[in-house]
Amino acid sequence: MGTTGWTPEEYGQVTLLRAANGGGYPYGNSLLVRGSAGTLLVDPSLALVEEDDLPAADAVFVSHAHEDHVVAIDAFPAPVHVHSADLAAVRDTQVLLAGYGLPAEATAEFAESLTTDFRVRSRPDALGVPDGHRFDLGDRTATVVHLPGHTAGHCGLLVEPDGFLYIADIDLTSFGPYYGDRGSSLEGFERSIETCAEVDARWFGTFHQKGVIEGAEEFRGRLRAYREVVERRDAALREFLAEPRTLADVVDHRFVYRPHVDAPHVDTVEARTAEQHLDRLVRAGLVAEVEPGRYRAAG
Repeated sequence: MGTTGWTPEEYGQVTLLRAANGGGYPYGNSLLVRGSAGTLLVDPSLALVEEDDLPAADAVFVSHAHEDHVVAIDAFPAPVHVHSADLAAVRDTQVLLAGYGLPAEATAEFAESLTTDFRVRSRPDALGVPDGHRFDLGDRTATVVHLPGHTAGHCGLLVEPDGFLYIADIDLTSFGPYYGDRGSSLEGFERSIETCAEVDARWFGTFHQKGVIEGAEEFRGRLRAYREVVERRDAALREFLAEPRTLADVVDHRFVYRPHVDAPHVDTVEARTAEQHLDRLVRAGLVAEVEPGRYRAAG
């Protein structure tokens, strides 16, 4: 599936385990937080799976229930924690699969990939934690920050006194926010972006690609650009609806993925994304349902 391996990058007592490919999916950048009384591993990624020299960890925290974030949890003989809203999906792979909302054929194909490519299995022993849960590592703490939208239980971690905010899959990429699963929420994602913008930290870390950004102002600038992708989707959808269109028309037009992307999940994600944009544009009076199942931009 790519190149395994990782390189440590140090930020105070926080170590980013930088994936060899920079953290592009299906890989990611795991996090290790070392304290005087324990070590916390966050989002053990595919980059760690085939490595012999793995770091020791007293506890594992999974930011949310997606395959690329739980892939290596079995490599660590430590308790696994996840926000309670995503707990069922970590405890049972069937719940995880159902959360993507894929049609039957695509679900069967992805189920095989979970086993063969990601080596994911059910973890009925996983522990649920709430927003604000604090991992006490002795001379430092890691506090769970609930950032829903990507999934219902998606979370970040604020490590203090280092001033490191890990924001997981609020990944600041040009692709923009992903809220295409059954349990995703566009408006929840927007609120989570606002939550991140309010945190004063020194470093901000993502699971995919960007890695670590230093400085709150630099981070907020990138966060604004990331948020603007949602606004562009709204604007592009309203433009497309200059003539009455159905949801199927919107899905075929593609507002999330580029036309050349061919994967079993694409239509499902496009539909779930479009439904959320249409719903709020209708509520705002910017789009009207001119007849059942057909939409047109107002004015």
